[in-house]
Amino acid sequence: MKRIDPEKNFLLTRKETGYVDLKDATAEDYRRIGFMSGLEVHQQLKTRKKLFCRCMAGIYHDHDNFDAELIRHMRPTLSELGEYDGTALMEFRTRKQIIYRINNENACTYEVDDTPPFPIDREALEIALEISLLSKLNIVGEVHITRKQYLDGSIPTGFQRTAILGVEGEIQLSGKKVRLIQLSIEEDSCREVSDIGHTRIYKTDRLGMPLIETVTYPDMETPWELAEAAEYIRFLNRSTGKVRTGIGAGREDVNVSCRGGSRVEIKGVAHNSWIPLLSHNEAFRQFALLKIRDKLLKRNNGESTPEISHREITPADRHLITGPVSDAMEKGYRVIAIRMANCRGLLSHFIQPGHMFADEFSNRLKVIACIEKPNMTHSEATEQLFDQPFWKKAADFMNCMENDAVIILWGPDEDIPTAIETVEERLQMAYKGVPNETRKSFPDGTTIFERVLPGSDRMYPDTDSAPIPLTDEYIESLRKDIPVDISERYRQMIDWKIPEDTYRYLLSKNMVPLIENISADYGFDPCYIGRFLGHRYKNLEGKSKPHKNFSHSIIGEMFGFIASKRLDPEIAFPMLKVLYEHPGMRFESVLTTIGYRPATIDEITEPASFLYEKFRQERRSDSEEAGINWLMGQLRKQATGNIPMEDLRERLTMLTEKTNNL
Repeated sequence: MKRIDPEKNFLLTRKETGYVDLKDATAEDYRRIGFMSGLEVHQQLKTRKKLFCRCMAGIYHDHDNFDAELIRHMRPTLSELGEYDGTALMEFRTRKQIIYRINNENACTYEVDDTPPFPIDREALEIALEISLLSKLNIVGEVHITRKQYLDGSIPTGFQRTAILGVEGEIQLSGKKVRLIQLSIEEDSCREVSDIGHTRIYKTDRLGMPLIETVTYPDMETPWELAEAAEYIRFLNRSTGKVRTGIGAGREDVNVSCRGGSRVEIKGVAHNSWIPLLSHNEAFRQFALLKIRDKLLKRNNGESTPEISHREITPADRHLITGPVSDAMEKGYRVIAIRMANCRGLLSHFIQPGHMFADEFSNRLKVIACIEKPNMTHSEATEQLFDQPFWKKAADFMNCMENDAVIILWGPDEDIPTAIETVEERLQMAYKGVPNETRKSFPDGTTIFERVLPGSDRMYPDTDSAPIPLTDEYIESLRKDIPVDISERYRQMIDWKIPEDTYRYLLSKNMVPLIENISADYGFDPCYIGRFLGHRYKNLEGKSKPHKNFSHSIIGEMFGFIASKRLDPEIAFPMLKVLYEHPGMRFESVLTTIGYRPATIDEITEPASFLYEKFRQERRSDSEEAGINWLMGQLRKQATGNIPMEDLRERLTMLTEKTNNL
C-alpha cells in the first residue's frame, strides 16, 4: 500500500466533482448537478400557556438554574404496522443516559410523562389556523392529534404530539409559486445543554411551547430561491403579530438533494442567512458521494458488497504500538485496525469544503458509538499521527492489497462492537450513494451527521386526545381577521416608493401595518415613515437595547402627538431616542427633555446674519455652500420640530446670497 498525498488528492477530487464557490455559482451549475430543495419552517407561537398543559410559555432559565434532575433511558416502540423506525433504532444503539434539568416555573408532571395531556390550547390552535389560511392551505375538517416518536431524548415522553391543520397551499415568490405540503401544530422540544459520551443533558424551559411547522414541496432549484422562500414564510408568520421572535423562536430544517442523491435534512438552521451556503455545500457533498460510489463499484467489478475486515491491535503487536495507539492503550481503550478494500484515495476524497470522506466515519463514531473525538485516524489523514513506515506495517498487518486503505479507531471496550458496525455500515452505504440522514449545520456552511433520517414508521395516533371538529362557520370567522398577504405588502412598499434596502427589516419586524396606520390616521407620507423606521429606527435598535416596556405602538402614538401639535416630523427621532429608554414618559415631558422650544422661522433665523459674519471673519471657508452648512449646524436644534429643514436651508441661502452681494 503506497502512501498518497492527501492534500493533493483532496484538491484533485474537489476539481473532479466540479465544486464551485457559492459566490461564483450560476443557475447552470445547479442544473448540472440537479439541485432540489424544500423547507420545514418551525415557528413558536406567542401564547400565554403551553400546548398541552397549563404551564406559562416563554419563561426561560439558564443552565444552572433548575430545581430537579430527571434521568431517562429511551427505548423504541413498534409502529401501528408492527415496525421499528430506523432513527429510533439508531438512538437505542447509542445507549444514552438522558438528564433533564427541570425548573418549577415552566414545567409540570405532564412534560415528564406522569400526567395525560390537557385539551389543546385554543389560543395556539386559533393562531395556527389563521396562519394556515394566510398560507392558502385547505383546512382539515377535524384535527387528529398524533404521536411522532423521538428517541434522541429531546422530549421526555419519547414522542411529540402533533396535528396537521392544513394541506396543499402555496406562497408567491418573486419569480415563481412554491407549493406547500402542509402546516402542523406541535409541541416544542427541550433545549440541549451538552452531549458528551453516553450522557446528554437537556433543560425543559422550551418544552411544550406551541410551535407550527410549515412544509414545502421541493420546488426550489437554487439556494437563492430556497432562502427567499424561508424569508417569505418567516415574514408571513410574523405578519400576524402572534408569533415569538428572537434566537430559537424560528428554525428551519432544509431538505436538499442532487440528481441521483437522496433527501438529506439539515436540522435546526437558526439563521436564514446560512441557508444558501448550507444547501449549496450539501448538494455538492451528495454529488461527491455519487462520484465515490461510482469509483467503488468500478473497482469492485460492479459488486455492491464491500470487502471489509478488522483486527485488534494488542500489546503483543509491539511494532504497531506507538503514538495514538500507545496513548489509547494507556487509557484502557481497545484499538482496532480496519481494512477498507478498494478505498485507496477515497478516504481523502473531497466531499465539502474542509471535509474529506473519512470524516463521514469519524462523525458517525461520535454520534452512534459515542466515542469522543479524536476517535480514529487513517492512512490518508492530512495531519498524520503516524509515519509512513507505520502504515506499511499496518498494511501488512491487515493483508492489504494495492487499492486498500486502513482505518485505526480506538475507544472503551463496551463501545468497540458498535464502532466496528458503524464503520462497516457507512462503507456499505457508500456503495449505494447518498444515505438518507439528518445533519447538523455550522456557520461556515458545512454539516456533520446527526442521526438517521426518520421515516413514517415513527407516527401513530395519540389515544389520549380526542379529535377536534372544525366547522365551516368557525373557519370563516377566522378568515375575516387574517392580515394582508406578504406579496401585497411588497407591492405597497413599492407603490409608496420606500427604499428597497428597508424591505427585509420592515417585514421581519411586521412594521408595514404600522406605516399604513400612521399614514392613514395622521397624514404622514408613507415613504417618509418607511425610511424613518427602516433606516433611523433600525440604526437605533442596532446600537442599544430598548426598555422592556417599549413597543412599536408607542411610535404610532408619538407620530399622532406630533401631528396633533403640528410639529415638524424631524423632531420624531430625538423624541424616539428618549422614549426608547423611557417609554412611560409623557410626550410633553419628552419635548422638555430634548430642549424643544416653539419658535417661528423668523425667530430661528434672527441670529443668522451675525453668525454668518462671524463665519466669514474667521475664514473657515470661501465656499458659500460651506457657510450654509455651518449655519444649518448652528440652528438645527432650534429648528427641529418647528420648521422643515428644507425651509431653513432656503431661508439661509437667501440670507447668505444677500450678504455676499453687499
